[in-house]
Amino acid sequence: MNGIEIEGLNVWFGEYEERVDAVKGANLSVPKGGSFGLVGESGSGKSTILRAIMGLAPTWSGKIEVLGKPVEKPRARDFYRAVQMVFQDPYASLHPRHSVDQVLSETLSLHGFGDIDKRISKLLDDVGLGPSFRFRYPHQLSGGQRQRVAIARALAPEPQILLLDEPTSALDVSVQAEILNLLTDLRAEHKLTYLMVSHDLAVVGHICQDIAVMQLGEIVETLGVEDMRAMKTSHPYTRHLLESSLQSAAG
Repeated sequence: MNGIEIEGLNVWFGEYEERVDAVKGANLSVPKGGSFGLVGESGSGKSTILRAIMGLAPTWSGKIEVLGKPVEKPRARDFYRAVQMVFQDPYASLHPRHSVDQVLSETLSLHGFGDIDKRISKLLDDVGLGPSFRFRYPHQLSGGQRQRVAIARALAPEPQILLLDEPTSALDVSVQAEILNLLTDLRAEHKLTYLMVSHDLAVVGHICQDIAVMQLGEIVETLGVEDMRAMKTSHPYTRHLLESSLQSAAG
């Protein structure tokens, strides 16, 4: 069984002459326990696919299956226990007046968990934050610490799938590697399935086994990360992205 199965996905915004087709005929499969990356330039439709899965893109057609079940409109409560999302900007995704304790307590309560005190301690430990962080507010945390809290919140319902929308792009380069290593460890420890969006091929190469390359709303190529590293590509746009990434790294 695949963690995520998408066939013929179309996502659009607006109607008639104002309609914008953000995703066109996308197909992808993410094996359960696998880690899959969506790459492409800004506006290529990567994040829109994540939003369609989560029910945040209202107008779509095609098939989306999660853990072997077609997604419902609107999403059922058990969907949000199985699938959680980590957003790009950890400051914007955390309530500025809620302490870390409140953020995690609310999520656990919402999903019907008891034993909240013990669970919060375990979640903070899982993401590398000690008990001293529990009653801090977002403005008292660094960007990396905020993202760790956002990851802890996503882990709170004990999901099987995490959707990662550019989870390190708002962070300093030195902190990016720490968060990527954390996500790699968490996937192994919790047997998670990842679908990750990034414009950075180095980031995707660090965490993903397979990637799909998007251009102007379409998936133009799907390949393994090892083939990506070896420049074994069949589409000129993929080669362009790889060459641009190598030039950035060299520069």
